[in-house]
Amino acid sequence: MGLKIQSMKQLKAEMLAVAKGTRQPPVDAGQMSFDSVEAVMRLLTPDNRQLLAVIENSKPASVADLARLVGRAESNVSRTLSRLVAGGFVRLKPGAGKAKVPEVAIHRLTVDIDVCRFEDRVAVA
Repeated sequence: MGLKIQSMKQLKAEMLAVAKGTRQPPVDAGQMSFDSVEAVMRLLTPDNRQLLAVIENSKPASVADLARLVGRAESNVSRTLSRLVAGGFVRLKPGAGKAKVPEVAIHRLTVDIDVCRFEDRVAVA
């Protein structure tokens, strides 16, 4: 699995070309995508990386449990988790009752930048 760096304009052009049949779907179609490496890094702030580390190391049983572990309001943690889920970094699995159990989905991220092509690729391990 990988993350794709692609502007919305590029994504739209790619999707239209595939729909018109002028190009084949790319092999990386359906991967999580961001407009830039900077967008990925804005998501991976030190606070968010700490949250990921707590999820990985403490295995909280719920979002409320995670909020207690990090000393933050549950609503704040929930908003942050929503962004991390949207970015593909966290999964929320069903827990006891209505609880959602956070789980780290991506443990390592490597950025490969071809400085001459201005096209970034992000590889996920």
